[in-house]
Amino acid sequence: MAHSTASWVEKRSIDYIPEAERHGRPFSQFTLWLGANLQITAIVTGALAVVLGGDVFWSLVGLLIGQLLGGAVMALHAAQGPRLGLPQMISSRVQFGVYGAVIPLVLVCLMYIGFSASGSLLAGQAIAQLVKVSDWQGIVIFAALIVVLTIFGYRVIHLLGRVASVLGVVAFVYLFYALLAGNDVGALLGNKHFSLSSFLLAMSLSASWQIAFGPYVADYSRYLPSNTSAPATFWAVGLGSVIGAQASMVFGVFAAALAGKQFAHHEVSFIVGLGGTGIVAAWLYFSIAFGKLTITTLNAYGSFMSMATIVSGLRGNRHIPGALRLLYIFAMVGIATLLALLGKDSFLKDFSAFILFLLAFFTPWSAINLVDFYCITQERYDIPALSDPNGRYGRWNFTGIGIYIFGVLIQLPFISTQFYTGPLVASLGDTDISWIIGLVVPALVYYWAAKRFHTPIPDRLIRPHDDSAMLPEVGVRSVSDVAG
Repeated sequence: MAHSTASWVEKRSIDYIPEAERHGRPFSQFTLWLGANLQITAIVTGALAVVLGGDVFWSLVGLLIGQLLGGAVMALHAAQGPRLGLPQMISSRVQFGVYGAVIPLVLVCLMYIGFSASGSLLAGQAIAQLVKVSDWQGIVIFAALIVVLTIFGYRVIHLLGRVASVLGVVAFVYLFYALLAGNDVGALLGNKHFSLSSFLLAMSLSASWQIAFGPYVADYSRYLPSNTSAPATFWAVGLGSVIGAQASMVFGVFAAALAGKQFAHHEVSFIVGLGGTGIVAAWLYFSIAFGKLTITTLNAYGSFMSMATIVSGLRGNRHIPGALRLLYIFAMVGIATLLALLGKDSFLKDFSAFILFLLAFFTPWSAINLVDFYCITQERYDIPALSDPNGRYGRWNFTGIGIYIFGVLIQLPFISTQFYTGPLVASLGDTDISWIIGLVVPALVYYWAAKRFHTPIPDRLIRPHDDSAMLPEVGVRSVSDVAG
């Protein structure tokens, strides 16, 4: 097959992936997302449920429920990849217009930078301990590795995922054994004091963790053959992400409950200290740093793809020269590294506020994109028109943009973060329910608006001319079939 002799350095960027270059199986998605979630930032995210006031038992339950809800949303985005053969955010041009899609894309870039900064900080701590340098030097070393891996692209990222999943499973089994053997976990679970606000906070932490993958998850499934089963992709991605993240967050809950105030600012060293010293500690530091390589490379690759999508939309094409690709990668990794260096002393509080506030901007986008793809257009996109501002989708889709803005604004009264609290939060017992509203309300409004003010939809998925003659169209129904 074509991929067997292909260069390890990816040649495509945001281009459509022709069928002749498709390869892989859904299981590769499982290992990628399992490895991406068995990592230190997921541990810290789970720990926040306890650090911010929750008990162990109900934090674990809340995290699992949020994980399942957010994981389902994220996996539905992943299933779009094989069908469209495109990066995730380019498909937003259907709902927002070729220029209008820049609005959520800018926010996506900010998300990538934030997650990359947090990942670089924690991995930098691990590298610093491993090679005996200062934290800032560890962060810079990690950033250099990310640049190299991002330049290689898709195939190397999947290879990283496979290796990271094996290392992550071994490290987590060992750490769980050390934690269970050395502490009375039963006593921690027995201390139950249910609080609705803390329970919903735990749900929000894990749901936001999963939903935040939505803007780029299809980037890593788009090389799968177009006839790959959508349910197979959904379950492979969803299970890998949910199992990995829940395992990490469960460990984080127990670690934070045992550490108390010692956890903040010493997350990596405390977790490694649970496992031992000497060679074992060195191996755990290496596992933590390697685990962060996968997810931070995903973020750097995604930031490059998003920036390229913004520029290509404004220029009206999808081709990105190699030199420009390299410039984007250096710029995005450089900004994330600078933020990691500047914010290393206040990470935990700032990170919790960051990931919770992200929900306000990504749940409406996710709702609109999924309703359009699965319920309105039913996969029938005109792929060549996605690069043409004068084509079918136009420059600006004010219906989609308006509903997106409405979806963000309607959440504001219900948001509770470190730097903003909505006026209705106190009356709800300090409970943040904004992400639920941000998913449900825009989905319903967009469905109603798309049905009432519909635009012509292709009768089939229109691929670029080089692929259209190769593949039969299967499994596509019309809007009237669903409605009736």
